[in-house]
Amino acid sequence: MRMMSGAKRLILNFLLAIGRKISDILIGLGSASRLLASTVRYLFKPPFEFSLLVDQLHNVGVGSLSVVIVTGIVTGMLAAVAVYYQMRRFAAEGLMGSFIALAMVKELGPILTAIVLSGRIGASITAELGSMRVTEQIDAMEAMAVNPVKYLVVPRFIACTIMLPLLTVFADLLAIIGGLGTSVLLFGMNSRFFLSQAENAIYVKDLLVGLLKSACFGMVIALIGCYKGLSVNPARGAEGVGNATTGSAVTSFMVILMVDFVLDQAIHGVARVG
Repeated sequence: MRMMSGAKRLILNFLLAIGRKISDILIGLGSASRLLASTVRYLFKPPFEFSLLVDQLHNVGVGSLSVVIVTGIVTGMLAAVAVYYQMRRFAAEGLMGSFIALAMVKELGPILTAIVLSGRIGASITAELGSMRVTEQIDAMEAMAVNPVKYLVVPRFIACTIMLPLLTVFADLLAIIGGLGTSVLLFGMNSRFFLSQAENAIYVKDLLVGLLKSACFGMVIALIGCYKGLSVNPARGAEGVGNATTGSAVTSFMVILMVDFVLDQAIHGVARVG
């Protein structure tokens, strides 16, 4: 009987833990949705903080160039190696340029750039806003009738939405260059043929799909980063900021994957209807 009672208690505690986790997720979704609604509302409400927007555009764009450069080139090189050895089995090495370019523009470029930058931009936003919450700077802003969403969230939201597509295009170009260099130097492919295949494989609609995905990923990174930062418990101090920063990167990673899946299904559905 004692063993049965212990087993029941263990199962009950397990179910309670799952219930609390689900409850926390639902509460978080509701709070994040309210933050998104407030952000959209203040996007078009003057006064517009252009100086803050310029600062965030510089931070998100210029500050991420080194990460994007490394990610783009290395991704292209790895893709070239992987694609070559697979296509060689079917005597289709000549399609490497087409495959690498199309994969980077439509799928790999947007999602890899977003995942990498979620660790840099999203974590940075969370750490910054979390520190402001812990040091009561946000409380002081509210006491002076300065809306934190308008002053802190909106510029970061716009900056990420604008800069992620631009950074993704840059990463795509670098990936194609990295794939080209690897294909020419390691596998002896003709550079003009590679570029011709890449050019012929990409259509305007493919570029638009990549840009749409990148813009959505930018919104996700900004929203989650701001939400996690503003939700830090001041009583937990630096530990709370650290946990929120880690949670921001992990949550952004998972949500980006889910959003990518939803967008893919929606785009393919629209294409079938059209």
